[in-house]
Amino acid sequence: MKPEVTSNAPNIFGYKKYWARRFGPAPELPMSMPEMQQLGWDACDIILVTGDAYVDHPSFGMAVIGRVLEAQGFRVGIISQPDWHGADDFKKLGRPNLFFGVTGGNMDSMVNRYTSDKKIRSNDAYTPRGEAGKRPDRAVAVYAHRCREAYKNTPIIIGGIEASLRRIAHYDYWSDVVRKSLLLDAKADLLVYGNAERQIVEIAHRLAKGEPIGNLHGIRGTAHFVKQIPRDWVEKDSTSIDKPGAVKPPSDPYQMQPDCASEAPAAAGEQVIQFKPIPNRQRQRTVIRLPSYEAVKNDPVLYAHASRVMHAETNPGNARALIQRHGEREVWINPPPIPLTTAEMDAVFELPYSRLPHSAYADANIPAFEMIQHSVLIMRGCFGGCSFCSITEHEGRIIQNRSEDSIIREIERIRDVSPTFTGNISDLGGPTANMWRLACKDPQIEAACRKPSCVYPGICNNLNTDQTPLIKLYRRARALPGIKKIFIASGLRYDLAVETPAYVKELVTHHVGGYLKIAPEHTESGPLSKMMKPGMGSYDRFKQMFDKYSKEAGKEQYLIPYFIAAHPGTTDQDMLNLAVWLKRHGFRADQVQAFLPSPMSIATAMYHSGKDTLHKVDRKTPDMAIPKSIKQRRLHKAFLRYHDPKNWPLLREALRDMGRGDLIGYGKQHLIPPRQPKGFRDETALPTEKTARFKTKHTGFKLKTAKVKR
Repeated sequence: MKPEVTSNAPNIFGYKKYWARRFGPAPELPMSMPEMQQLGWDACDIILVTGDAYVDHPSFGMAVIGRVLEAQGFRVGIISQPDWHGADDFKKLGRPNLFFGVTGGNMDSMVNRYTSDKKIRSNDAYTPRGEAGKRPDRAVAVYAHRCREAYKNTPIIIGGIEASLRRIAHYDYWSDVVRKSLLLDAKADLLVYGNAERQIVEIAHRLAKGEPIGNLHGIRGTAHFVKQIPRDWVEKDSTSIDKPGAVKPPSDPYQMQPDCASEAPAAAGEQVIQFKPIPNRQRQRTVIRLPSYEAVKNDPVLYAHASRVMHAETNPGNARALIQRHGEREVWINPPPIPLTTAEMDAVFELPYSRLPHSAYADANIPAFEMIQHSVLIMRGCFGGCSFCSITEHEGRIIQNRSEDSIIREIERIRDVSPTFTGNISDLGGPTANMWRLACKDPQIEAACRKPSCVYPGICNNLNTDQTPLIKLYRRARALPGIKKIFIASGLRYDLAVETPAYVKELVTHHVGGYLKIAPEHTESGPLSKMMKPGMGSYDRFKQMFDKYSKEAGKEQYLIPYFIAAHPGTTDQDMLNLAVWLKRHGFRADQVQAFLPSPMSIATAMYHSGKDTLHKVDRKTPDMAIPKSIKQRRLHKAFLRYHDPKNWPLLREALRDMGRGDLIGYGKQHLIPPRQPKGFRDETALPTEKTARFKTKHTGFKLKTAKVKR
């Protein structure tokens, strides 16, 4: 059994509670003055502003932060989806005694509002009735400005995934420029990144004791301004491309230890281990200077270099602080927070959530809530390190687990309390379905490791891959009275699953509802090597097991593979090969995903710079294939939907240009037919690059968006 993990960080529930604890927990955090008065409050200590509807459920970030702060004794109010065109909505709960906490919501506001083709989405899953347009572009900055307008001298702390991915100078896909750290754009006092419980609790208690917000420096998982580097710190200059400066003792920010160390024996029983940063004072007092905002804004290759340095400093066991100049200001990024212990995770998820949308929404449907209301999150984090994914930048690669007992208690609470529960749990998972209780076999190796992934290019010898505890959890959960079915809907790492065939059998026999979604992402080695995803050999092994155990269970079940179009490193030939594979295996994708360059990800640095940032950056190396043009991105998506007649004219043209006219015809060996069926028009007309270019401009408190001409 995987040992429990503890840390040397203070327990987040070990602080002396604030005096307002006497009011007790609220049935739901208030969103109006009348609700505050009913609770007997004359003011809020903390007001959280969010771009989502307020759902008091542990899958919604603001609910978690609000309830964690409430458990510390603070009075917490929520301002949900305020009208950002003025400051009135930001005054409706009065001035907070301590601070405003601002987030764009569970999703980045730009990802929420725009597709990968930069088209405005027609709905918003985090809004009542799925209504679109209830949040602004770059919501965190806009909300922070309005908070400042409402109450000028009140501290403003920004957080959530939007802040996490914009804590340093970052490439912004929607405006096609490198933007400043969000700390500057939002004019906030402090930026909190990652899952913020540990940081926000310390911040709240220190502010409550009277410390000025400007003194809250050095808190892990935060970014703030500094005037100068402290005297007892050593600066390491990494402003030149792949030539980090020297400090004594020398330390390379790109050092990637091959397999960390020799294999250590797996721990047994409930042994407690300590997650501690490497006890090297010189290292802990070293700050790495990144190239300045002005430098990376004007030099994509230097931006790629900065991305490499930043991603090497993501393990909380050995990460060093970063500093980046923005004009006359210095942004200091502290190392990531120490992961929560299992006991802390249990306490966070067992706070008194109502598990319902706020009563102000009455019977309005909130699509995201409908999807997750009967799901249970069992862990956080992901050590997969996929280059296009933002989980590592936000939640980190150290898995934070809940205990089996806590998970069972939540299932029982859903069964006993939810008015719409019919006996089915929609998911037991998290960022991935099957990383619960998986970690390095030696905590010292884990704290020292600087590899970006534990499973690429192969599974690390030091990684515990035994999923037997997960089998035990599934069996115990489905044996509960009143539970009919437990589905596993989170993304499955099939390369890990095949390491424990008994797990695959358990999953396939009891927890698949006819279809299981998995994400090979591609079939070709070129794109897969840039994604840091396993080859198709792992997929084939898993499919064999899936088919075998489905047959043994007497069930007709199918795998639904997901693929990405237009990822950096993908050529037209790669997409053609993928389309042929799909045709050969009889797959017809209804929905396809085109690569969306989210801020700060490794793949986004590739997209912007043209360089493979998984390897040493060099101006002399040729640029990699980057599908950027509208026509090429559309072509790559068309290859994934080769069966759609709307795409056939574009594909015919491409196949002829590629010298593959032999794939046009009516036979089984052909990809597409030579003619359109009746009723289908040629829809290959494309907007020009000039008219289709998308621009957004944020000035003051007004956000102007140029319309895309079609």
